[in-house]
Amino acid sequence: MTALAVGVMGHVDHGKTALVRALTGTETDRLPEERARGISIALGFALLRAEGAEIDLIDMPGHERFLRTMVAGAAGIGAALVVVSALEGPRAQTREHLEIAGLLGLRHAVIALSFCDRAGPEAIRAAGAEAAALAEAAGFLPPAVIPTSAVTGLGGASLAEALLALARRVPPPADTGLAQLPVDRAFALPGIGPVVTGTLRRGRLAVGEEVELQPGGLRARVRGLQMHGRSVPAAPPGRRLAVALRGVELGELRRGLVLASPGVIRPGEWLDARLSLLPSAPGPLADGAGLRLLSGTTEVAARLRLPDGGALAPGATALVQLRCEPPLPAMAGDGFILRIASPALSIGGGTILDPGATRRHRTNRAAWPRLEAAAAGDWAAATALLLREAAATPRALVPRLGHPAARLRAWALAAGARELPDGSLLHPERWDALRVALREALDAFHAAHPLEAGMRPEGLPPGLTEPVLAALLAEGAAERVGALFRTPGFDPARAMAGDARKMALGLAALFRRAGLQPPDPAELAGGDPRRQAALRFLVGRGILVRTVDAVQRRTILFHREAVEAAKRRLAEGLARPGGFTAGEAGALLGISRKYGIPLLEHLDAIRFTRRQGDRRFLDRDARPAAPATELAR
Repeated sequence: MTALAVGVMGHVDHGKTALVRALTGTETDRLPEERARGISIALGFALLRAEGAEIDLIDMPGHERFLRTMVAGAAGIGAALVVVSALEGPRAQTREHLEIAGLLGLRHAVIALSFCDRAGPEAIRAAGAEAAALAEAAGFLPPAVIPTSAVTGLGGASLAEALLALARRVPPPADTGLAQLPVDRAFALPGIGPVVTGTLRRGRLAVGEEVELQPGGLRARVRGLQMHGRSVPAAPPGRRLAVALRGVELGELRRGLVLASPGVIRPGEWLDARLSLLPSAPGPLADGAGLRLLSGTTEVAARLRLPDGGALAPGATALVQLRCEPPLPAMAGDGFILRIASPALSIGGGTILDPGATRRHRTNRAAWPRLEAAAAGDWAAATALLLREAAATPRALVPRLGHPAARLRAWALAAGARELPDGSLLHPERWDALRVALREALDAFHAAHPLEAGMRPEGLPPGLTEPVLAALLAEGAAERVGALFRTPGFDPARAMAGDARKMALGLAALFRRAGLQPPDPAELAGGDPRRQAALRFLVGRGILVRTVDAVQRRTILFHREAVEAAKRRLAEGLARPGGFTAGEAGALLGISRKYGIPLLEHLDAIRFTRRQGDRRFLDRDARPAAPATELAR
């Protein structure tokens, strides 16, 4: 079925509500105060059915005091029905409503001239021409102009036909797969419970689905859906809905919340946006100006940040940042309006391009290509460009780009993005840059520290997260040895310069001669970084064996040949059923407890011996290793 949400707008007392009543038979002024004063205060709703189409008419207050309500009613509409008195012609709110609708992206309208039973032909013609010119100046396509009278029924059929033509011509809102409904009312019904109403701006809703309410992150489940009093199992975007909820209390619901698919909205303090200042604005808008920002049914304070400082002239458009207090629950692509307090006036508006932005320095223009792509509606390009800034999972991109994770992933992969082991995506240029940065960092490290087995993780360049490293390792861009990273095939022994090799050989020979009573490595290194590096190299190569004197809290290094010789002597001299004590082992090896205990604990750790109480037993499967003396081995 063809459907269209139409906002009925115009100046106060120009007969919007009477015209809707004449078209549909529905009285949209439901509040006693509205009927007593003869003006609309809250949003009113009526359904026009015509030849297989359903047109949701949203009657918006015309009085300037209720302009915020008018903006709330514009959330999700696809076209405008602009009511203009043929007796008075367009007035202040006519212009402002058209400008607001244009800023929010509306391009289709019908102009209904009211009170034509009381106006002459020249007045009707002049009012219609002026209203059409205002609509086109606000960005609308040339609208149909229909003379009407709610009293005599003049033009009723023609107006219904024009609205039907709009319903057939205006494309329905894109079903992005992500539901978004700005809440304009919340109440409870007996036997049903909490209910919220609004126009489904995008996505679909179905009974039984889980939804989230922002700000706050409340989770609920859709208990029921109604469109103009008719229960439906599901609803497409662009329809006026009443949504019964399960899992929340009425006290937790209010106008200004946004009901959405879980995880798609994260209220943002900083917004990237495309702002157009109206030509009718009273003057330039200065950097740092304090404003009121209206989007959907939400209103927050906002502070303007212009990219070059200074001011934005009336009629100009710019990419800007807006700081919101409190954070605004919105999606990328949502429209917004900016107002000033004195005089109370709408001065501009535009499109939210990134609701998850952070404050940037004025000179930082790295995000501009992405924002320009988003402003042009090229969200595939915006996705790829956002990944150039940082790796992210498709799900993490959803609140910033306003499209489903599967679609964002497909766009990213089509643009050549790399998919990392954790499912995150990385722009191909950033992938190449990180790979080059890793290789350059490792090469520089090896050149500066030829005796080191590799670089510790904290020395790696920024951006090399664990998933990125895992992917680079899988590709062969680097090797991991324990906790260290090195270039593929790097061997410190082959990379040694002559002096470094001579020093390492000399230290290895010193420890070999010392046997089981080696020198203190701290005293031997004496704070010399070259000797420290040589000792680490010898330990890394397995030429020196690191043990720990737990009592004195110091490291003792044994040459591996001394350890193997000790293992052979223990196997030959103490292989007996009753085991042996540390003292017996020290006596056999000719060493004190200072060296004997760390050596035996090392043998316990490698399972050459097994300790039970104060005795040790040789492991039946333990075998001493064959001697190995070469440095490069």
